[in-house]
Formats: sequence, C-alpha cells, structure tokens
Amino acid sequence: MPKVGIIYNEGKPLACKIAKELDDQLIALGWEVFSAAAKGGILGYCQSDQPITHIPIDSLCPPGFDADMSFAIVLGGDGTVLAAFRQIAPCGIPLLTVNTGHMGFLTETYINQLPEAIDRAIAGDYQVEDRAMLTVQVWDADQLLWEALCLNEMVIHREPLTSMCHFEVTVGRHAPVDIAADGVILSTPTGSTAYSLSAGGPVVAPGVAALQLVPICPHSLASRALVFSDTEPVTIESANPNRLVMVVDGNGGCFIRPEFTIRIARSPYPAKFIRLQPPEYFKILREKLGWGLPHIAKPTSVELP
Repeated sequence: MPKVGIIYNEGKPLACKIAKELDDQLIALGWEVFSAAAKGGILGYCQSDQPITHIPIDSLCPPGFDADMSFAIVLGGDGTVLAAFRQIAPCGIPLLTVNTGHMGFLTETYINQLPEAIDRAIAGDYQVEDRAMLTVQVWDADQLLWEALCLNEMVIHREPLTSMCHFEVTVGRHAPVDIAADGVILSTPTGSTAYSLSAGGPVVAPGVAALQLVPICPHSLASRALVFSDTEPVTIESANPNRLVMVVDGNGGCFIRPEFTIRIARSPYPAKFIRLQPPEYFKILREKLGWGLPHIAKPTSVELP
C-alpha cells in the first residue's frame, strides 16, 4: 500500500478542515495516510532561566514518515513550509506545498487548485526541485549544545538595550573578518527574498550554489553583503561581553554567550519541492514581490507658458 503524509498548520481552521478531507479522500483511494502538525518542526526559543536543549536534527521526523513515503502534502503558509521541511528533509520526502496563508512565497499551489494537484501528485506527474538547506550548530568548546536545519536564514543579533556588536566571521579557510553591526544574516538562495532582502542583500536564484552573508545596520561603508560558494563552511564567534540572540528561520533560536561558537554548513539534506510546472522564479518574483513590473505612472511633459 503506498504511503502519503499530510502536515498542516493546526492553528488555522481551514488547514485543519482540508487535512481531514484529504485524509478521507486518500484512504478511499487506497493510500496509507500519516498526518502530523507543523508545530513538531518549530523548535521554539530558549528562556533566560532555562538551559539550551539539544534536539537532534534527525529526531523531528513524525511517526510514519520515512523514506518509503511517496510524497507529503503541507497545508499552511511559508512558516508551515519551513517547519515541515525541518521535520521531513532528513527522510528525503518530496513535499507538495499548498498555500492557506497570505504571501505563500514558498508554496506551489492554492486550495482552489488542490484537486488537480493531488491527482497529478498521485500519478507522479511532477518534477522535484532540490533547494539547499543549512545545518546550524552551537558549540561550547567540544560540546554540541544546539542544532537545527535551516531553509531560509540564520540570524545572530544583539539584544535590546545593548550597543553595537562585533562578530568574528570565518568563511572556509579564509582569514577571519570582523564585522561591526547590529547583527549578521547568513542566507541560502531560498532565503535571499526573506530577511536578507529587507537588510539590503541581493536576490539569489535558487539554482545558484551560493550563500550570502549580510550585515544588519553595519557600522562601516565597506561592510556589505558577501556572496560565496556554499561549499565553504562558516564559523561565527561573538567578540562581545554580553550574550546575543540567534534565530533560525523564525522557528527557533537560542542565546549565544561569548564563549559559544556557531558553525554553519550546507546540509546533506536538501528540501525537495514538488513542482507541477517547470519552476519560473522570475514569475514568482513578479507576482509576490512586484519585481520587474513596468512603471504605471510616468512623468508627462508639461509646456510652460
């Protein structure tokens, strides 16, 4: 019996309703269905009075989700997609992303197109697009304290009411550099249209094997976004007496003390997106972000008396 998974945003009534309907529909078609809430991939944030809790990357996969599963369906917005891939990427399961949210930048289809999308997914009439993910780890000397998969970006920044921070960043075997800023963002091409874009970073097409390092409000005209090969691991250390805050994909994070080291590298687990049409990235940029649209209002010549 073929297996299919459903991951849904349990906080959205519409997603819950569609998940139940899909469950019944797929069972009637002879599929074995496993369902899971997206909250299983949201790590949450450490509290000031609680120690860092290490949750291994490969421990988040929901029961029944494994390499034998043909595909999975996610119902929600971009945050749900990020949480879903954190759960199933280590299993290599392709994911059909269905938008029940607002922006839906990472989603492939909409609720009104779901019947046709399900039929094509069942028939195997789709392509799989691999997107690079990152492995983010926090170390204290030789002890691994915290880790997570990351599809968009890793951000480390100062806490409120603290001053400008210094970050020592090492890319591959290159010499370390010091960045004075409110924080730094390390982004994948997928994440280049998220926080990185808001901080002034460039848009990087998903097929480019690159990462980008973007300072947040840097205290130097020479400190700007850097794009480099994703084969280069990155190490970030704090050169500050106070603790900092790290956030991964907006789904989880922890405090970074001065003695901690953050290590980031391309993950061996890609995010596998089901594509019902050949990917057209520039079209998505136009539809979601307005990139490249012609100017509607143009100045007209005025004859002076």
